[in-house]
Amino acid sequence: MHFGVTFPQTEIGTDPVAIRDYAQAASDLGYSHIVAGEHVLSPGYTYPKEVAPYRAAFHEPFALFGYLAALTPLELIPSVIILPQRQTALVAKQAAEIDVLTRGKLRLGIGIGWNPVEFEALGMDFRTRARLFEEQIEVLRLLWKEEYVTYKGAFHTITDAGLNPRPVQRPIPLWIGGHADAALRRIAHLADGWLPLAKPEAARALVEHLRLYAQEAGRDPAAIGIEATVNAREGQPDEWVRQTEGWRDLGATHITFTSTGLGFKSVSEHIEAIRRYKEAVQS
Repeated sequence: MHFGVTFPQTEIGTDPVAIRDYAQAASDLGYSHIVAGEHVLSPGYTYPKEVAPYRAAFHEPFALFGYLAALTPLELIPSVIILPQRQTALVAKQAAEIDVLTRGKLRLGIGIGWNPVEFEALGMDFRTRARLFEEQIEVLRLLWKEEYVTYKGAFHTITDAGLNPRPVQRPIPLWIGGHADAALRRIAHLADGWLPLAKPEAARALVEHLRLYAQEAGRDPAAIGIEATVNAREGQPDEWVRQTEGWRDLGATHITFTSTGLGFKSVSEHIEAIRRYKEAVQS
């Protein structure tokens, strides 16, 4: 099992030194990867209070990863890029660049999104996002694997064109987030891994469904990775260990620890939290 941390981007602020210190501390503590979320825009005050948490600060993942690639050897994972609100060829290019700069340490987390506000502002159709998403996966992999691509689909036309530079990984691994049945079926058919957000006891039935759908798709369920999350605000180290072991029993291949939501005011507090978790799971 590989252990990573969630970049505390809603709380870390914008000081490049603090960002550097956090990422380098995670590496020094022996973590293997760092995960960062994405929202391009934040909903304003005319929207209902249910979306208020998404008014927090979100660093743009690809730009952030370009910075981190020069500072640490960590594997970098966006969780998740809202793929249908972005141009596919541009995502392929950005991801390839990060993969080159990290020498093949990008794992691209993607999802279909839930917020029509961002789709509207970015000029994308919220209603067709699921169909677009599946075609985007095909196009991404073609662009990463082939020197030149000719493709005609429902949403994309590429005529004898390709990326340069191409990524180290051909293709870059695609991990999908989501918990709906449609998402699990999509993961079983198309993804290299799954990015759930749940406690292990709540996820057991989802894992069983995912494995069944993988078998139905003719895939080995064990070939689909699982990146689980343990949250510091859900208890003390003994609870963190309990959830970690629960995910281990479910076959999780990766665990990400997140220190957000506890009201920390400094990067040093986040670093101390990820240090405590690492010590707890290693003891």
